Amino acid sequence: MRIIDVRTVLLTGPSSNDPWITFAKSTRSVGLVELVTDSGLTGLGETYAGYFATELVTPVVDYVAPILLAAETLDPRVLTERMRWCLGYTARVGVVPGILAAVEAALWDLQGKAEGVPVHELLGGAKHARLRGYATGGPSPWPPEQLVRKLDRYRELGFTAFKVATGWMDMTNRAVVDPVVGAEAAVAQEVAKVEMLRNHAGDDFGILLDGHMGSRQDRVGWDLEIASAVMQALEPYGLFFFEEPLPYEDPDAYAELTRRSPIPIAGGEQLTTAAEFKLWLSRGAFAVAQPDAAWCGIGDFLAVDAMAAERGTGIASHNWCAGVGVMQNLHAAFASQTTRILELLPDPGPLHTELWGDSMVIEGGQVLLPTAPGLGVTLTDETRNRYPYRPGHEEFASVPGKQMRS
Repeated sequence: MRIIDVRTVLLTGPSSNDPWITFAKSTRSVGLVELVTDSGLTGLGETYAGYFATELVTPVVDYVAPILLAAETLDPRVLTERMRWCLGYTARVGVVPGILAAVEAALWDLQGKAEGVPVHELLGGAKHARLRGYATGGPSPWPPEQLVRKLDRYRELGFTAFKVATGWMDMTNRAVVDPVVGAEAAVAQEVAKVEMLRNHAGDDFGILLDGHMGSRQDRVGWDLEIASAVMQALEPYGLFFFEEPLPYEDPDAYAELTRRSPIPIAGGEQLTTAAEFKLWLSRGAFAVAQPDAAWCGIGDFLAVDAMAAERGTGIASHNWCAGVGVMQNLHAAFASQTTRILELLPDPGPLHTELWGDSMVIEGGQVLLPTAPGLGVTLTDETRNRYPYRPGHEEFASVPGKQMRS
């Protein structure tokens, strides 16, 4: 079996069916890679870069296509290493390895289909029969009763845990409500929110918070002292973890916060290789590392798991992709020994459900082990034609000089 064609597929469509997400971001773009073989089998993979920087995906895939077309093997490990080696200066960290993650996933999907086994079996076998999933809920909607309604809706959908952002966002104009400055104001805002949620949900429901400080440039960004004060104040409420309480500028500051905090500190979604994760994990920067198999790649995801195991910590896959990337993360997470929990879109849209089909099964807030060959994903001509790529819908945050669409 040989690869005879390498294709990039860009799509744009609904971001979700969840009104508490679509009020902030109604559309999303997706970057997929298809590997077509002379046997008739096709491998499919996704890069998270398709969401943020869709226009960069095709040039990188086109650049490595000759490596794949000339390959004497389809071994995902061999070809991933070869692609990174051939792009040594650009694929060490950053968007290029993030795009190669889609090619790597397509190779794993292809091998799984060829052998008739799910990808997690090729990765050393499943370490879990099922894994708890949490509903990733995006912004905390204003007014507060909307946040309570959101929690209730996610419980109706079967989730036993959910995550929302720090701060508040007005559902009518997508504006930040009452931006806070300083430790005292941040503590007051987050304690009031979490206390309301805990009183409403009870002690058994998992609550996770996300500071989104990896992408904040406004005046409400936190430093070590603010983050430390917030963590201490939230200790009584039993948070599962607190994600991205600091920007990705100083791993030693993250390590100090992890040392001080009574709440597990999570992070790493912006890190693009295992080598980059090693710089952070070796300092003790995260109590819970968050690799994304559609960003750092499946192989490096497992390497992060191995590093976490050595340190006695754990991982929780980051997962804000479309349907193919979600399945990449599921297979990698099931093959990882330290996986604590899975991030899931609570009410996924067609760019999720049409791609994963019957492969995603959730029972009682637990994701069941995927069983379909490969990644269990399919891209039909109907889906391809229904959601053509529309420039300007990719970036979540505004890019100066470009007109972004919601």
